Amino acid sequence: MTNPFVTPSTLPYQLPPFADIRDEHYLPAFEQGFAEQLAEISNITRARSMGTFENTLVPLEQSGQLLMRVARVFYNKSSSDSNDFTNELEEKIAPLMAAHADAIRLDSQLYARIKTVYDQLDSLDLTAEQKYLVHRHYTEMTLAGAGLDDEQKEKLKEYNQRLSTLTTRFEKNLLNDTNELAVVIDDAAELDGLGAGELSAAAEAAKERGLEGKHLVTLVLPTGHPYLSDLTRREVRERIMTASRSRGIRGGEHDNRELVLEIARLRAERARLLGFDTHAAYVTADETAGTAEAVADMLGRLAPPAARNARAEQVDLEELAGHSIEAWDWAYYTEKVRQAKYDVDTAAMRPFFEAERVLQDGVFFASTQLFGVTFTERTDLVGYHPEVRVFEVKNEDGSEVGLFLYDLYTRDSKRGGAWMNELIGQNDLLEHPVVVVNNHNVPKPAAGEPTLLTYDEVNTLFHEFGHALHGLFARVTYPKLSGTEVFRDFVEFPSQVFEMWMLWPEVLANYAVHHETGEPMPQDLVDKLRASEQFNEGFATSEYLAAALLDQAWHTITADDTVTDVADFEAKALAAVGLDNPAVPTRYSSTYFAHTFAGGYDAGYYSYIWSEVLDADTVEWFKANGGLTRENGDRFREKLLGVGGKKHALEAFRDFLGRDAVIEPLLKRRGLE
Repeated sequence: MTNPFVTPSTLPYQLPPFADIRDEHYLPAFEQGFAEQLAEISNITRARSMGTFENTLVPLEQSGQLLMRVARVFYNKSSSDSNDFTNELEEKIAPLMAAHADAIRLDSQLYARIKTVYDQLDSLDLTAEQKYLVHRHYTEMTLAGAGLDDEQKEKLKEYNQRLSTLTTRFEKNLLNDTNELAVVIDDAAELDGLGAGELSAAAEAAKERGLEGKHLVTLVLPTGHPYLSDLTRREVRERIMTASRSRGIRGGEHDNRELVLEIARLRAERARLLGFDTHAAYVTADETAGTAEAVADMLGRLAPPAARNARAEQVDLEELAGHSIEAWDWAYYTEKVRQAKYDVDTAAMRPFFEAERVLQDGVFFASTQLFGVTFTERTDLVGYHPEVRVFEVKNEDGSEVGLFLYDLYTRDSKRGGAWMNELIGQNDLLEHPVVVVNNHNVPKPAAGEPTLLTYDEVNTLFHEFGHALHGLFARVTYPKLSGTEVFRDFVEFPSQVFEMWMLWPEVLANYAVHHETGEPMPQDLVDKLRASEQFNEGFATSEYLAAALLDQAWHTITADDTVTDVADFEAKALAAVGLDNPAVPTRYSSTYFAHTFAGGYDAGYYSYIWSEVLDADTVEWFKANGGLTRENGDRFREKLLGVGGKKHALEAFRDFLGRDAVIEPLLKRRGLE
């Protein structure tokens, strides 16, 4: 049997041959990939000559190609189309991947060779990209523990392997519990307030689980749910909110509380071993923030005015409702107040947000206007799931950019949220093209029914495509610097900037038309929406900051601290920063906080608002310089998106804007002046 991972794909853009890949191919490919890369590293370290860029960094960058091919396909599948096989294999592979990474990062001989090059950087005839590559490898290996003694390294390996197992288990528990807690509705009348498309999606979800005649409200990753703003029956809203907040705390095999405690403790112990007081200090040492104190200072500056604004908003909601506002009431009465104060009904926008038009005439259109790129669907190419669509992206002159895979609909096998993956990252050294994926979780209506998006779902489509463009446009020489391989607290910046085009007049007019009549969205509706942009920002900022500060709280405990109760720790952490308003729950509670306990944003969930400082400043630049123009798009592509990870992120930002970012545009946007 030929394993399709063993050699590079011969399909266009080296698209993985999904039609040929079977479950039995993964483990042998992982095992062979581990062995091949370790042999390649051994060839580097056995060399008797002194370490140089050409004999150390280049072969290091060339190593592990088989492992990269199988890992990227497998982890994309395990997050977007999982099954019992992928769940079991991921738990088996997680500690093996951690051990393999440690075998390279903690290799003393490899570290010594890289250090030799690093120590001579100023005198070597290297390009700026080559120097930065050396700097990244040396910095990451140093922080990873390459300089520890053998006994310390063995302990570190134990931590890393155990943590990889625990975080994998956390994610699987969350997926299973999220599926189990989906709310079954016996009578469609209980869903009063939902539109025909939402009812169709809920009926289809129930049908797929064998619940003919019923409706199923599947949960989303955050605490809140899109339906809460429309459902008129308070008891149904409460059921959905209660189900959402119950994830990971019900006891049994999917309870995540012990995992949270152990993950936080092990991260603190590992940080101490690596020379840091806390995990947050360890993480931020290699981010643009620099220190955990800088993060705490910014979040602490924003929390009080956000909480104050949320309390003022709550007064308005309670005045309209005539009773105290609970967490499950907020979204519903927010829309009522929005209508009363600004005459804005976001639900009335859904008929104008048909998914295909949003994609083709909104997201793609904005990209064409800015960057001159075109998108052609390749129905001859197969994705990893029947619902995945493949688009070829080309420049204005017809030259190739890459492939974009689009996976819109939710399913039980897909984890919650929305995200972008790279299946292949562009680099010249290995002659790799680029293939990126956007995953979403939009409920799928019955056949023949239109897919109508909420305002937030449209915003998410634009956001995630900003990540896709970052991956598609980056042009680098070395694999390590490809695509979105930038600091975690910078990676959200390009995607957040792309959100601005959602309501840009030329873009909105091109896609926001009624799916039945073809009439454009009324301008007065858009004007009213713009007038209400700061409305509910107190809530939105508070629920985000609560999650960011909770993430920091878990990761600023020391190895000597003892935490035994997740709920108590969470309550005290939120109370300490004044974000413990019961009506404004944190966007993610600890037991379903996938970003921080499974998703790679540990001690880094602050990244979204940290990046938003750059984003808000950049949006003001676009507005001041003519907005949606090719000149502006080309500059943004050349100075930022196209750079990938080949220079320091803030240096790239300064190249683009001509200065460092200022925080005032963010404060103004969120009403926090």
